[in-house]
Amino acid sequence: MKIIRYEDSSGAIHYGRQHDDGAVTKLNGDIFGEYSDAGEAANVAKLLAPIAPVDILCIGLNYRKHAEEGGQPIPDYPVLFMKNVGSLQNPGDPIILPKALPCNTVDYECELAVVLSKECYNVSQEDALDYVLGYTCAHDVSEREWQINRGGSQWCRGKTFATFCPLGPCLVTTDEITDPHTLRIKTTLNGEVMQDWSTDDMIFNVPKLIEFLSAGTRLLPGTVILTGTPQGVGGARKPPVFLKDGDEVTISIDRIGDLFNPVVAEA
Repeated sequence: MKIIRYEDSSGAIHYGRQHDDGAVTKLNGDIFGEYSDAGEAANVAKLLAPIAPVDILCIGLNYRKHAEEGGQPIPDYPVLFMKNVGSLQNPGDPIILPKALPCNTVDYECELAVVLSKECYNVSQEDALDYVLGYTCAHDVSEREWQINRGGSQWCRGKTFATFCPLGPCLVTTDEITDPHTLRIKTTLNGEVMQDWSTDDMIFNVPKLIEFLSAGTRLLPGTVILTGTPQGVGGARKPPVFLKDGDEVTISIDRIGDLFNPVVAEA
């Protein structure tokens, strides 16, 4: 099932089922428990990110080719950082280049996002996918200067500016994507394909990530895991390519769809 989250004309927020013909019907119940298609046409006034995360856990250097392009060794353990939930952005809404801190090296990163359906604690690889609600497209927008040189050796400052985590356009449940490691993933910037690879290049696959992240750690329903980006990021290009006011970026993943966001400088 493809699930969207939307705002109706009164401002109320709902979940809906997106059908193959583009029609949307309202969902009843709890998407983290029991839910069903009401069969009632949804009043979609605005498309929202398909989940409002309780946490955003992110994995760096998780594609072999991406590690190689940055001259980084293959990590022995997943490289974990976090994004503030306030970095969430909706499909179609702008990625805002902030003015409060100088941000002149803002990069794009297409990622597969995993959404957890129930509480995880010490979950094994063998059982890990039983805890997944579904998958969506993510854009791990990254300010490289603040990530690498001004972040006190931590990545969070450069990764967690407001609007730096677009998600969408929909959440595809695990009955439709049974293997998340067979998906084509790409970034298109102003009509030019910048990243185009496959999720089978992950160093640590989704079950391994869930096992690692839940080890001695309680992960709550609604936790979003960003699983890394393939090669082709702007900072590794010669010359570098960074996001600027007026750009348009689309993150695309097979069987999920296209996540589009314009880029604007903060007024």
